[in-house]
Amino acid sequence: MLFVAHVPVALAQGGPPKPFAVQLSDTTSDYQRVFAGPPQTKSMHSGLVVLAPNKSVGKHSTKSYEEAIVVLSGTGQFRVVDGPTIELRANAVVYCPPNKEHDVVNTGTTPLRYLYIAAKPGR
Repeated sequence: MLFVAHVPVALAQGGPPKPFAVQLSDTTSDYQRVFAGPPQTKSMHSGLVVLAPNKSVGKHSTKSYEEAIVVLSGTGQFRVVDGPTIELRANAVVYCPPNKEHDVVNTGTTPLRYLYIAAKPGR
């Protein structure tokens, strides 16, 4: 089940970003968008990812965005191409700088649930 955050009316009308809340799903089996970027936020994108055992999100780069991974449950690895492999477990938070190709892999026997948050660095 995909759960999409509701965009407040003020944002839909082109106003500046305003505080709002999104409830994370307890039942999603793959992905839930949390923040969709402008105009909902200034530059932030995020989502809840649920990876089955032995699955990965695939190698990718967030390009000019920096990214944080907040592990909610499960175990896995955050693998940086030509860089470190970081072990993931519940309550771990990982930072990835811009322009780093990486992958997230579930190495456990239960679903790996994490929230990613990507934003353009300040100038």
